[in-house]
Amino acid sequence: MAAHSSAPPPVLSVEDAASVAAQTGHVPENTAHAAAEHQTGGLPQFEAQHWFGQIVYLLILFFVLYLLVAKIFAPRMRKVMDERADTISAAVATARQVQAEAAAQAAEAQAEVAKARADARATAAAAKARVTEEANARQAAEEAVVNARIAEAETAIGKTRDAAMANVSAIASDAAAAMVERLTGKAPTAAETAAAVKGAA
Repeated sequence: MAAHSSAPPPVLSVEDAASVAAQTGHVPENTAHAAAEHQTGGLPQFEAQHWFGQIVYLLILFFVLYLLVAKIFAPRMRKVMDERADTISAAVATARQVQAEAAAQAAEAQAEVAKARADARATAAAAKARVTEEANARQAAEEAVVNARIAEAETAIGKTRDAAMANVSAIASDAAAAMVERLTGKAPTAAETAAAVKGAA
């Protein structure tokens, strides 16, 4: 049995391939153009004839991405950042307001404490003055009572002294009269006795 040859079919030229395609309705695979493409074996996107379409698609994709970023993503990010900035500003303003209110309340509390201290000092001074005045009035009243009692006692002592002195004069007069009568044998008169007692005093 004769061996079949495994050699590839001959490569047809472009004109022969065109006539075969006109007769059969399809382009044979062993045309010169197909063989040239098969022999090159590179990626089609690196071929210069495809660069225009790739650049067009790249521009279209860039424009679409630009529109998406400019119209959708960037406004949303800007809105989020604005909301975040507004929130931070509101929080800072609230904190400052609270700090100012706290400072005002602290100042009011200090003023109230100072007023309370001043009122307490004034009350203490008034109470001290009232107590001092009452003590002085009580002391004056007691001194007046004591002085009145002393005056009464002095008056009583003076009366007692005068009474005692009157009795002493009478006793002296009687004693002198008795002594004169005993010595002379004659009783003196009351005028003589009183004159003698006064002269002796």
